[in-house]
Amino acid sequence: MAKQGPRKKLPAKLAVINADNCTGCESCVEVCPVDCITLIERHHGVKGHEAWCEIDLERCVGCEVCVHIPRKKSDPYDLKVCPWDAIEMVPTEQVHEVVAQIGGPPDYIQQNWDRLVGTAYRLAQLKLGVGS
Repeated sequence: MAKQGPRKKLPAKLAVINADNCTGCESCVEVCPVDCITLIERHHGVKGHEAWCEIDLERCVGCEVCVHIPRKKSDPYDLKVCPWDAIEMVPTEQVHEVVAQIGGPPDYIQQNWDRLVGTAYRLAQLKLGVGS
């Protein structure tokens, strides 16, 4: 279970998943050390099914393990976690803009605006030292 409680400090970058590129394979879910990635699924009746992973930005520690497995500095090979390159590390100050653009289908983003973009914006403000 992930650690609960207030953060000691905000990371320089947070992970954001591009929902258009994500297939919902959950390879990132398996490696996340803080258990902040979940699978989102939406069923559209006979029109099909949508699935993508989403990162809880309040719990993300910016470790980059969902992007690539850390290797020795002398090892030139980068072991990528996401086979679709759907995850990017975004500066905390800009994460709200990126989540609003690529964090999910437009109607999903709109329905979950406060939780997704609002949370990202609050983290950006904290990182910038605004309102503290």
